[in-house]
Amino acid sequence: QVRLAESGGGSVQTGGSLRLSCKPSESTVGKYTLGWFRQAPRKQREGLAAIDDDGNTAYADSVKGRFVISKDSVENTLYLQMNDLRPEDSAVYSCTAVQFRTWRTAVHALGALGRFGYWGGGTQVTVSS
Repeated sequence: QVRLAESGGGSVQTGGSLRLSCKPSESTVGKYTLGWFRQAPRKQREGLAAIDDDGNTAYADSVKGRFVISKDSVENTLYLQMNDLRPEDSAVYSCTAVQFRTWRTAVHALGALGRFGYWGGGTQVTVSS
């Protein structure tokens, strides 16, 4: 199974930006569709963004227009650029991989994030007002 390691979390003020990175332990092309989800204390996991092998992306309404998911296939690294951060964005953010054979497109995979597949230990993001 793929292993995932996130980095890049931290503390910022409202309106600030952060970029999260995720390094899978193996190539995910044709095997996994990648994405990010988050979990705040006492809240359910929330799928945020997914990207498929064709580079198509899908976003949750809560982050659309503020967050951008991307991947560098050469470096085998997934990113989440987070802009205009708000206190309600504070959470543990996790990189995740869901089975490509089941969730081949980003739109389809978005609903699976945080429910199926594999994920890393997460990185804390704290946004202060």
